Amino acid sequence: MLKGAVVLTALVTVADGTLAAPAAAATVTVQVLDVTGAPVPNAVVYAEPTGGQAVPKSLKQAEIEQKDIRFFPLVSVVQAGTPVLFPNHDKVRHHVYSFSSAKTFELKLYSGVPTSPIVFDKVGTVVLGCNIHDQMVAYLQVVNTPYFAKTDMSGNARLEGLANGKYALKAWYFKMAPNEAATEQPLTYQGADVTASVKLAVKAVPVQ
Repeated sequence: MLKGAVVLTALVTVADGTLAAPAAAATVTVQVLDVTGAPVPNAVVYAEPTGGQAVPKSLKQAEIEQKDIRFFPLVSVVQAGTPVLFPNHDKVRHHVYSFSSAKTFELKLYSGVPTSPIVFDKVGTVVLGCNIHDQMVAYLQVVNTPYFAKTDMSGNARLEGLANGKYALKAWYFKMAPNEAATEQPLTYQGADVTASVKLAVKAVPVQ
């Protein structure tokens, strides 16, 4: 089965009518489409350095909230090693857990804000649930790069701050098969902004 296809187009920025020297960093704009050609919101797009570049760390604490007996956001993405806090804004207690191989943990019945965050230090997909409310499900994609973003309602995502070099441009969607790897396409960045179109072999689901 075709997992995905990526088409890349380099766009050189022109200033005051003349070609300027490329900047040392740029934006990679990616649109993710499903098998029908419709935009895919809530897809995770990321670029992993493959040319021997140093991988910067961006480990600012993230949050996944519980509100109205739901997780917010439905899909999150962090770099490996990032601490994530799980504040409970509901009037009822929750029991947050995951049995995923990328991270197994549980926060037993609690209200408010846990005293400590959970550190996600292994790359992979973490499926979150609540042991009290079975309808509560969320997804955390842990990646080995600081260059990541989620797609908006138009299926677009922007990766910023990339340095010159070679990358694996990847896209992942929570409706992909549990063991299906993210789509991957080589990307060489040499100082110009880049646009990409990714087509996934899945069908997007409406955002609720």
